[in-house]
Amino acid sequence: MAKSACGTIGSEAKESITERLSCIDDLYFPRKEQPSAAGDPSHRKSLLLDLLSTDAAVFLERYGSKLSLDELNQFDALKDDYEINWHLNHLRSIINPTEEDRKSRSARIKNRRLAYMDKLILNGNYFSEDAMREREPYLHHEYVGKFQDPSGRNMARPGERWSETLMRRSEEAVLLMKIRGEQQRLGVAQSDWVGNEEIEEEEEEEEEEEEESETEEIAVVEPEANSLLSEDMQDRMDQFTHMMQQKFLSGEDHQHLDYSKIDEDETLDDHWMKEASQDAEEKYFDDI
Repeated sequence: MAKSACGTIGSEAKESITERLSCIDDLYFPRKEQPSAAGDPSHRKSLLLDLLSTDAAVFLERYGSKLSLDELNQFDALKDDYEINWHLNHLRSIINPTEEDRKSRSARIKNRRLAYMDKLILNGNYFSEDAMREREPYLHHEYVGKFQDPSGRNMARPGERWSETLMRRSEEAVLLMKIRGEQQRLGVAQSDWVGNEEIEEEEEEEEEEEEESETEEIAVVEPEANSLLSEDMQDRMDQFTHMMQQKFLSGEDHQHLDYSKIDEDETLDDHWMKEASQDAEEKYFDDI
């Protein structure tokens, strides 16, 4: 029986708990038990009852998150067991958290998301300009896109197949429609809608053909102006990237990521343990 120095779980409580859990279709079972547990609730109940009776700590580790607060209270008779008591406190902090539990969980989630974001940045894809623009086309347009040359996005890229160029152009058209739709929703003046610059460029090209000498003079740009323009664009890009990172940290990327997997990933805590260890090592050598 599942017991400790203080007592046991009543047989009626064990029957009730395992009966309810056995009716959950996607309940986890170890690989060796999966075939026999697959389609027979009575056999699932038998497996659950056996585990609960022989090792309540493992039972709580596997199925504690599926238990109600009243069901967890049935395990109080075993709380003198350190491992069982740890599981009970942990599970109760999730079901009915105290203010301290909420603060602790909030800090833990923040740190795990920061650690995961560091991985995404290192990977180089999720926070690339193209990927961020695809997730937030209008925000990108306001910070960066409207200051860029739009024709470059439709040009073939080195090593790109023609089919890939056509696909990218199709995706670009969808993004432009999203930007324009958001501009219309926000009441932006029609003259400022994205795509108007293409019409203006065609008109300018016609004028340039007639005034070639003027065009040559206009095309001469001082190196200093180029440098300032580049710095300003980089600053705007940095602002856009920072905003996208903050959106990720605050949980606004739920359409693109499963935050539950990130927030419950204990392996991400290793990132901060390494950071703390490195900081302590650097401080040690600084103090020598």
